[in-house]
Amino acid sequence: MKRRPIVTSRSASGYALVAGSFAIMGLIGTLVEWATAPESALLVMRFVVAGAALSAVFARRQPLAGARDRAVWPRLLLMGAIDAVSLLLFFVAIRENGVAIGMFLQFLAPVWVAVIAPCVLHSRTDRIVFPALAVALAGLAVILAPSLVGDGADLSRWGVVAGLLAGLAYAGFQLTVKDLTARVSSVGIVVAEAWLDAAFLLPLALAQTVGAGYRLTRTDLTSALILGLVCTALGYTMWTEGTARIRVQHSAILGYLEPVTAPVYALLLLGQTMSGWTVAGGALIVLAGVLILVWGEREEPVAEPPT
Repeated sequence: MKRRPIVTSRSASGYALVAGSFAIMGLIGTLVEWATAPESALLVMRFVVAGAALSAVFARRQPLAGARDRAVWPRLLLMGAIDAVSLLLFFVAIRENGVAIGMFLQFLAPVWVAVIAPCVLHSRTDRIVFPALAVALAGLAVILAPSLVGDGADLSRWGVVAGLLAGLAYAGFQLTVKDLTARVSSVGIVVAEAWLDAAFLLPLALAQTVGAGYRLTRTDLTSALILGLVCTALGYTMWTEGTARIRVQHSAILGYLEPVTAPVYALLLLGQTMSGWTVAGGALIVLAGVLILVWGEREEPVAEPPT
């Protein structure tokens, strides 16, 4: 019988970083709901704040020093473009079919990661991934059950297509980042992502703010500051560093912790109550994470990328 690789300090810290990052990023929805600015404007401000903060803190390390390498810069551009497209498609799906349907379709991304990763990264998907995926998807369905049932008869075809494409793009983004972690430091990846996403989304943000005559409020600026510093500069760097240390399929499944923590932040900050559906679905998603942590195969150690 083949023994599963033991949990090393590197893999243990990787799981902790990824789980912690998604717990932090669960705050995103609450902050977006708190503000009134168009989502594109919040995204641009968020990425500019994150990019500026990380560039200033890590200036001496020159995180983008290797970005001009022929093997690196095309991948960085691809990463930024895919991420921007995923975010925009997700917003289209939400506007067309509501938050519940949009989230459910985007969070099919771990399914695509499990299917595509062996072809793209030439890494075998271990057996526990598929039952863990099933449990996590069941948990997400339970959380969103009231909304899914209520909206099921009035689905927009374009909204469904946008949601499915958002999930595929998000899966592509995760796989691209995983590939880059062997070539670029985690900080360098997040800095590049922040500035590229801001550049790609800026035209839309200007159209929805300046073009529409919208004036940013103090709440908008505060929300963008927290989104940039906490959810992006800190959360994205934790996720990228953690993803470098564990299997990308495991990282993707742990992403289901984000919709679990989101209602907790909404309860604490906005006073929104949690239903029994949320608690039950959250328990299933946590169980999926436990399956990965206990029975998932560990990734073989690789050389650290340049810092």
